[in-house]
Amino acid sequence: MSIEQSKALVRQMVEEMFNRGNLSRAEEFLAPDFVEHEELPPGIPRGREGVKQLTATLRSAFPDFHATIDDIVAEGDKVVIRQTWSGTHKGEFMGVPPTGRRVSFGVIDIIRVDGGKFVEHWGQMDNMSMMQQLGAIPAPGQGGG
Repeated sequence: MSIEQSKALVRQMVEEMFNRGNLSRAEEFLAPDFVEHEELPPGIPRGREGVKQLTATLRSAFPDFHATIDDIVAEGDKVVIRQTWSGTHKGEFMGVPPTGRRVSFGVIDIIRVDGGKFVEHWGQMDNMSMMQQLGAIPAPGQGGG
């Protein structure tokens, strides 16, 4: 698979799974032995089922969830995407009851592609910014002593 094909596959996965919520398509993108290296919330498994569960959780908490790819870079068998995730908090998320607040935060993902499928993933989400926007923790300059 060429670098451009790998980038196109990542774009397609973001659109189908994250933005449209077509979780049934996970098997098209994720290898059966897919390995998740990102720190996940308690109870979420590390394989492709975990990706489906985490995506379902996000889409349940943020029904208008949208991932925008800001940058996409690839070399060898890895594709790196810098994204902005956004949505309106209408369901419980990570113990935070619905606030109705709109959030927007950064995410960086590294995906290793082999045989036309994603086989490994490393990711970083700006949880601090998201939780500040939800009011779960004070933003800089708010509260404190």
